[in-house]
Amino acid sequence: MEENRTPLLERVEYYENCPGCKMDRLKQEQTGVPYKFLSFIWIVSLCTALQIASLFPFLYFMIRDFHIAKREEDIGFYAGFVGSSFMVGRALTSLFWGVVADRYGRKPVIFIGIFSVVVFNTLFGLSTSFWMALSMRFLLGCFNSLLGTVRAYASEVCREEYRALALSVVSTSRGIGLIIGPAIGGFFAQPVEKYPNLFSESSIFGRFPYFLPCLIISVYAVGVLIACKWLPETLHKHAGKENEAADPYDISETSSNESGRKDDVVELEDRQIHKPNLFKNWPLMSTIIVYCIFSLQEMAYSEIFSLWALSDKKYGGLSFSSQDVGEVLAISGFGLLMFQLLLYPPVEKRLGPLMVTRLSAAISIPLLSCFPYIAMLSGVVLHLVINFASLLRNTLSVSLVTGLFILLNDAVPQSQRGAANAISITAMSVFKAFGPAGGGALFSWAQKRQVASFLPGDQMVFFVLNVIQFIGLLLTFKPFLAEPCS
Repeated sequence: MEENRTPLLERVEYYENCPGCKMDRLKQEQTGVPYKFLSFIWIVSLCTALQIASLFPFLYFMIRDFHIAKREEDIGFYAGFVGSSFMVGRALTSLFWGVVADRYGRKPVIFIGIFSVVVFNTLFGLSTSFWMALSMRFLLGCFNSLLGTVRAYASEVCREEYRALALSVVSTSRGIGLIIGPAIGGFFAQPVEKYPNLFSESSIFGRFPYFLPCLIISVYAVGVLIACKWLPETLHKHAGKENEAADPYDISETSSNESGRKDDVVELEDRQIHKPNLFKNWPLMSTIIVYCIFSLQEMAYSEIFSLWALSDKKYGGLSFSSQDVGEVLAISGFGLLMFQLLLYPPVEKRLGPLMVTRLSAAISIPLLSCFPYIAMLSGVVLHLVINFASLLRNTLSVSLVTGLFILLNDAVPQSQRGAANAISITAMSVFKAFGPAGGGALFSWAQKRQVASFLPGDQMVFFVLNVIQFIGLLLTFKPFLAEPCS
């Protein structure tokens, strides 16, 4: 019994020049919340998310200015393809980058992903045609390998008792980015029209009206790129057994039942050389499938919300400007930040990640059903109600995804976490690629059936979103979803 209580530091063989071993030793010596590492996770995760949805508030006007849509009702159709191109690129390359992260380390993959934001996001803002915008978003998706790697990194850089908090930080910063990004797009797109005293028609921002929000995000990415110099590596690299080190948590579980001798650790490492097939890991695969369903709904909602808010009231929209949409999303982002950092960790600890996911999905369904009727309001009441509804919807969405992140990372050891997250990102990106395109096409179709007898106009849009949400909720129950073993 005494031997089982021996600290992990004394049970596990540490390799002097291995960055993963150094991180494990540092984690064992840490006391309290690792704010420094959480800050790194925050700024990198925020960088991954800012550019994903920053285009939605101005994409409607960008497509209009490209003059590719023959009718106003067709703008949403073309906007969907630009929104989807990023996800198509990410789906094609995520697995590759996950394997690279497991072989060469998390840090170089994070560095490459951030550098791609600097280059391709800037070029997207300088787009002069529909096809240029489409290709820049596609290339940005191909090199944007950050989300899966950051999720794996977050689960490795903190002690076990802080892993839920670390993954919550990933979800929160990602959720904030998906809200602040569109806010930046809403406030700073077409600056000559909005701020004529600051920007002249002859300036670069007059010739490229959608360049400023992209430039702001790219400048932030440059700062993150510099900060990555101090980012610690977490991947184990042992001489002769590179990247084959056992997960410290797996070792501790084995040692609690074994004598904890070095022979046990060597045996465990030897077993992990022959890694189990991830596609036969049902707790992992079932979680990924559920994650994909909710990701499809989330991306379709992000596309539809901005198009709906910007469209004219005669089509069932809110007749908002891009700045109005930016204000709504900025307020949602602040409320989301407070909830995820202050309330989510204790709620998750009390209810568990799966129950949080189920409750978030269930509450979202009646909430979305109310959105078409919000368009009937006006003035201050409209702004108050839409801000509250948007805040609640985004909080539920991020809480739902955070619970799935925890389940996914608990389903695999560290040596396979990069690949597991890459598989989830690949599958999720395929589903998300259908989100903007499908959402844009659905929105355009709904605008043409304002007098239909069954679910007229935007009621059909939000009904379809709720059907997808309900399917995802059903799949969180047994026998479909298998929880990882503790």
